[in-house]
Amino acid sequence: MTESAPFLAHHSQAFKASPFYYKNESAYQQWKVTKLAHYPTTINQLIVPISNPKQLTTIELQQLKDLLLKTNMVIYAIEGELGQQADKSIPEHIGRQLGISALDKNECADADGFTSIQVVDAGLHAIYIPYSNKGINWHTDGYYNRLSEQIYSMILHCVRPAQEGGDNKLWDPDIIYMMLRDKNPDYIKALMSANAMTIPKNVLGGQLIRPDRSGPVFMITQDGRLHMRYSARQRNVIWHNDALTQEAQQVLRALLDRPSEYQFQGRLAAGQGLICNNVLHTRSTFKDDPKQPRLLYRGRYFDAIKPSV
Repeated sequence: MTESAPFLAHHSQAFKASPFYYKNESAYQQWKVTKLAHYPTTINQLIVPISNPKQLTTIELQQLKDLLLKTNMVIYAIEGELGQQADKSIPEHIGRQLGISALDKNECADADGFTSIQVVDAGLHAIYIPYSNKGINWHTDGYYNRLSEQIYSMILHCVRPAQEGGDNKLWDPDIIYMMLRDKNPDYIKALMSANAMTIPKNVLGGQLIRPDRSGPVFMITQDGRLHMRYSARQRNVIWHNDALTQEAQQVLRALLDRPSEYQFQGRLAAGQGLICNNVLHTRSTFKDDPKQPRLLYRGRYFDAIKPSV
């Protein structure tokens, strides 16, 4: 049984009018032209310098929103000494100025709702890959959450990068949707089904932490945006066992791994941060400086960033 969620019903007129409805070809083609026009081709084009993260200028805020509208992601770069501070209020203030504040205070988050992403050798954090120096495959954050508590946006603020490695690859879900649909619109139909992707239950020490969670990969939100939940992990995902879904997920995985002008790669420097509407991302393995280990602050939000002003 699937959970209720703030997504358009497949039979509704709003769903059928959306460019993301796999049968609405005219609206899709119009959207596609707008989406691809002047789309960035290098990660440097995603970077917006800011002077005071706690009080963005009108121009800085507009630049951040413009890029978010175009690519679903943007990277801020704090100029001066403020960018060198280990201060979780920096991403918090940036988020509030962008209209997001509903943090997902999950079991691994700190008391303030943000999560310190660093290597942890003991306790609850130690069993999860993000708190190690291992690589992480393609995913969107919170793909295992219930559908009514999806992660719509995220801020990842870098205090200290790793000595070596720790790079991220980034994909705009809109672009991946486009590539998949252009290959076969039926792939979209399959990946929008209510049981396309199931994340198995999580049991620790005999205690149920999370039950099985089933849901679509692609969803259309009530305000008409595309939302994606995905993980490329092999052992932690059960794909619906029909031929079309199986083919669609294999093509999707191949697209993610294929080099493309639309895929960005880089490593956040101290004082830089990724703001996004939960784009697809990876992390490479890394090596720490023992005296200054890698540290990032992550905020996961139940709000979506609305780029328009």
